[in-house]
Amino acid sequence: MKKSAPIFATASVLLIAGVLVAAQKQSGGAHEHHAMDAARISHAAVVLTSMQGSKVQGTMEFSASDSGVMLTGQVTGLTPGKHGFHIHEFGDLRDPAGKSAGGHYNPQGHEHGGPHSDNRHVGDLGNIVAGDDGVATIKINIPGLNLHHVIGRSIVVHAKEDDLKSQPSGDAGDRVAVGVIGIAAAPKMDK
Repeated sequence: MKKSAPIFATASVLLIAGVLVAAQKQSGGAHEHHAMDAARISHAAVVLTSMQGSKVQGTMEFSASDSGVMLTGQVTGLTPGKHGFHIHEFGDLRDPAGKSAGGHYNPQGHEHGGPHSDNRHVGDLGNIVAGDDGVATIKINIPGLNLHHVIGRSIVVHAKEDDLKSQPSGDAGDRVAVGVIGIAAAPKMDK
């Protein structure tokens, strides 16, 4: 009996070592899979939903480029003039006033600023401008933004102009429309 105990102990150690190696390979594989998925995300879309008391709606598209992300789209139902819009922390639309979207997306902990400020939230996109018809057309480049970092977060359009300096959010007023940023298929090219 004494000889079988060391054999059993050795077999147990080898079995545990094998399980640990397999687990490391599996977790590494999952990490590599996530990195590959992130590299493949080249387009995203947002459908803006009106918040309580608002008729603001719209759609936006994100397209990744070597220098960042191009954001295009159209928002309707706005009052004429400037309206703050930002990427917010969460893609949570449960609150009818849009508060469940959280604050501006700010992974580095910077102060609020304009889209061209050195010290700003990643989510600080500045203002969109609605004409007399209440329509704002959007076409901006967001340098340095990694599209895969904002998937599942939200875009929020505000009732007022973002003054680009007031802390923590530019004094842009109520949230009039919110939409979740989701992965989108690449647009089909016309032949």
